[in-house]
Amino acid sequence: MKRHQVFFLVLSLFLITSCAQKSTPQPIEGEWIGHLPNKNSFNFEVSLEKLDDDKLHLTLTNGEVLLEKTVKSSNTNTIEFNVNEQLFFNLKYSEDQHALTGFIKSARFLYHVNLPRTESNKYVGDWNAFMVDNGLQSDDIMLYTELTEAEDLVAYPFFGDQRFRGAWAEGFKRQRDTLLFKDGNTGLNFRAKLLDGTIELEILLTDVLITKTSLTHTTEGWEYSSNAVDQSQSTDTPEQLKDGWATANGKDVGVDTKQLDRLIQDVHAQKLVNTHSVLISKQNKLVFETYFDGNSGNIPHDLRSASKSISSAVIGIAIDEGIIESVDETLYSFIPKEYQHTKDDQKTKIRIKDLLTMSSGMDVNKLASEDYYQNPSNPNSWLQTVLEAPMVNEPGTYFDYGSANPFLLGVCLNARLGMPMENYMHEKLFAPLGITNYINQTDDTERVPYFGGGILLTSRDLLKFGQLFLNHGQWNGKQVISAEWVAESFGKYGRLQDTRDKNEYGYLWWHDTYKVNGKAIAAVEARGAGGQFIFILPELEAVVVMTSGNFRNRKGNQPRDILQEYILPALAN
Repeated sequence: MKRHQVFFLVLSLFLITSCAQKSTPQPIEGEWIGHLPNKNSFNFEVSLEKLDDDKLHLTLTNGEVLLEKTVKSSNTNTIEFNVNEQLFFNLKYSEDQHALTGFIKSARFLYHVNLPRTESNKYVGDWNAFMVDNGLQSDDIMLYTELTEAEDLVAYPFFGDQRFRGAWAEGFKRQRDTLLFKDGNTGLNFRAKLLDGTIELEILLTDVLITKTSLTHTTEGWEYSSNAVDQSQSTDTPEQLKDGWATANGKDVGVDTKQLDRLIQDVHAQKLVNTHSVLISKQNKLVFETYFDGNSGNIPHDLRSASKSISSAVIGIAIDEGIIESVDETLYSFIPKEYQHTKDDQKTKIRIKDLLTMSSGMDVNKLASEDYYQNPSNPNSWLQTVLEAPMVNEPGTYFDYGSANPFLLGVCLNARLGMPMENYMHEKLFAPLGITNYINQTDDTERVPYFGGGILLTSRDLLKFGQLFLNHGQWNGKQVISAEWVAESFGKYGRLQDTRDKNEYGYLWWHDTYKVNGKAIAAVEARGAGGQFIFILPELEAVVVMTSGNFRNRKGNQPRDILQEYILPALAN
């Protein structure tokens, strides 16, 4: 064979091989799985050492030093500073100077933290970005990538530890082979480098690397593995802590603990799936406390819409204090000038009371629905979207459940306060209850707490809130909310027309009735998606709290079944 023939044969083979390689490109869409090298990467220790009047030395660690810098407070009376305009600190000294308390804000999450004094000028405490206090149960992580219709690449991270609320991925920006985005809840930044067959994923706090891992593509689906947590459940007397709860054995206050033993057994037998906690108070004492699936009394739980009832309480406190004149004040007396153009003859009539009772008359199931105004593709602010939605009923005449109503309550209160709303909520409600370990989620402004369902509390603290209302606004002898507001809150103002049972409804509180031993038992309830419930049972002098993880399996009402089949027989024996 001649030399030029050999040359063209080799060239042809090269071109064929090259074309074959190009015809089977590496996948860019789909599921990419990997493992985190350190399950404690998101458990931070914060240290602040006071240097002089307005300067402090900040150290942030997760077993390793992540961040160390000198910061300057913008306020001499409190400690206020930020890191790279992404991480914000707003803290103040306790009266005895023994601790710094306040908020660390990262994106939409306002983490309430407590930093005890360890040395004369040094304050050290924990900040758990993922809410869990003992490290992740699973080191598995999955990144789902896809191309939008506009051929933009987006990615959504999922963590194996299901106790974590999950990431809200947004702000996608592609720079050649690297995709940048952030979690809109925690504020963590993600950097995904697209390589041949792998994705190198880095997770950062501001611009500080927290952890990184390599991900590989899979077509077999993602099944995360989770390390079992050694937990025991029993009907023994709950642990006595310094949190304001007195504890007692259920048998001493007439509880049939055999029914509760049966409940525990059926959770373990997977008859009652994704049950995270069940707590009961009876006669002002905590008498039953159980946790499952690695949850504990130290981990704030996502309450979803159950926190609407907390929003109602804050509005009641503001009315008690005269910040809001009454429930008859109209919505548009609070709305900023730039949104007044949305007012019409019907919207002018919307009162605070109509928002509290889900009877604003706005199109809360369509153009003012949570899915619509929170949709990332919505170019307008949440407030503009809700206010521009049409009216479908006369205010105060039709009861239609929708998160836009309490969202507007938060906007109203914020317009009247001369302080950050999270500080007001803490000072007037959470601090009197001894609640310190919680998270407030903001609305799209990333400044105002979201009243439509944005609080994470521990189960013991959620039970305190229920007990507060059972006790007509008192906690351990202190009047936190007026008895008059509690009575108004528990009123029956109408029936929710878009719910299966057409429940009677109060001021962001549900009413229901259960039967046990042929007797009707009335309950006033806070309810949240996935199975987050407070049941207040005045006739039985009891409060029941349940948290769950049934977000996608249509078992969100399972706590009602648990109350009916196990707890009411235990309490009303």
